[in-house]
Amino acid sequence: MLLLIPLCLALAGVFLWKESREEYIPAVVLKGLASCCFVLLGLLASPGTPIVRLLVLGLVLGCAADVLLNLRWVFEKKGKLIFLVGILVFLGGHVLYLAAVLPLCGSKLPAAAAGVVLTALLMAWIFRRITAEKAFKIFGVVYIGAVVLLNCVAAANLFAAPSAFTALFAAGALLFLVSDVVLILNTFGSETKLSLRITNILLYYVGQLLIALSLLFAGRP
Repeated sequence: MLLLIPLCLALAGVFLWKESREEYIPAVVLKGLASCCFVLLGLLASPGTPIVRLLVLGLVLGCAADVLLNLRWVFEKKGKLIFLVGILVFLGGHVLYLAAVLPLCGSKLPAAAAGVVLTALLMAWIFRRITAEKAFKIFGVVYIGAVVLLNCVAAANLFAAPSAFTALFAAGALLFLVSDVVLILNTFGSETKLSLRITNILLYYVGQLLIALSLLFAGRP
């Protein structure tokens, strides 16, 4: 089962190479295969409880969104629409993650308040560094807001009940957030850099793998 982790990262590396060469069709296939690895890891690690099933469904939506985000380069005429749909699918995945871990949180109101404040501060910082259409900015606020809230809830769960599950999940959620910020800056910033793309993909896949791996410890002290 753990062999899926290096396989996922290896496929992600080849995906980046193909994408950098603008070979977008094989890049989409490779990215989809890399994402299937963290879905399969989650399925194999899952004890099958209702909460964990929500997390596995979140991984599945993440896999689908990964493919959609890169399909925008294959179908360039509909690229903006495909990108927005991909973000919506990712948002659905985060909602499922949140639905799974929120019932475990004993500090829901403080976590929600922290999420609102941190989202406002983070988006103000991001907007000073990017140029994007209004629709993308609206989607960005809602999407980043959901990811930040997820991080606040995951952190609250970790502090209240430290365990392998809460630690791995919180670490995965944090890497996911950082990867999203890097993606936004690299996509809508003044200059697109390969180094930032590599950073974005590496953080993203490690984050998803940690979330999938956390399911192995769900329900354990």
